[in-house]
Amino acid sequence: MIKVDEIGAGIYRISAYVAEFDLQFNHFLLTDDEPMLYHSGLRGMFEEIREGVASVIDPSKLRWVGFSHFESDECGSLNRWLEIAPQARPVCSQVGALVSVNDYAIREPRGMADGEVLETGERRYRLCRTPHLPHGWDAAVMYEESSKTLLCSDLFHQSGQVEPITESDIVGRSGRAMREYQAGVLADYSPYTHYTEASFKKLADISPETLAVMHGSSFRGNARQALFDLAAEYKTVFGTPR
Repeated sequence: MIKVDEIGAGIYRISAYVAEFDLQFNHFLLTDDEPMLYHSGLRGMFEEIREGVASVIDPSKLRWVGFSHFESDECGSLNRWLEIAPQARPVCSQVGALVSVNDYAIREPRGMADGEVLETGERRYRLCRTPHLPHGWDAAVMYEESSKTLLCSDLFHQSGQVEPITESDIVGRSGRAMREYQAGVLADYSPYTHYTEASFKKLADISPETLAVMHGSSFRGNARQALFDLAAEYKTVFGTPR
């Protein structure tokens, strides 16, 4: 069952909980002159997510479908959205466009360089490359400058059916989820590389006020400190050789 919550002015969290995985899959619709859906979602979830979008805007009016890296829950149903929204284009990192999306998508993507800005009306999206964070050499996140919202993909991954947005700690929840993964078949969820610490610092230095999280609660508060705290968790969980 899809749940739609407005977590900021014109920012809608469209969430599907999958009990089998004890995990929420969150997709973010940002309204503007050129609306964006961040995370297209899994192909099997398309109809449910489309209904969620339709509760806010006409899905055919979407202009951008953004995502961090080439993975099924990030962009599995991308082409379905491009079919129903004839003016929509994918938007991702340049690396993502070159190595995957140019071939996969039925419409040419906009591949953005690190620091490049996409304007959609009142909103300004700045792409921040984060190679191998959370995973994939094409990984990037987007910072929406007008609302000070970081669309942070798998960062702050939390398990469970949790509230749409919180001002309480999500780093502890994320650390627990990562440790559970590290102990099971989903070990090595994120590589710890020479990029990791620098990427976290780059995101923290933006000083976002809201973290839009793909799996789990979004966060409003001292997001800069939360990013530094998550960096410490990553070093503990993934930075120690096994």
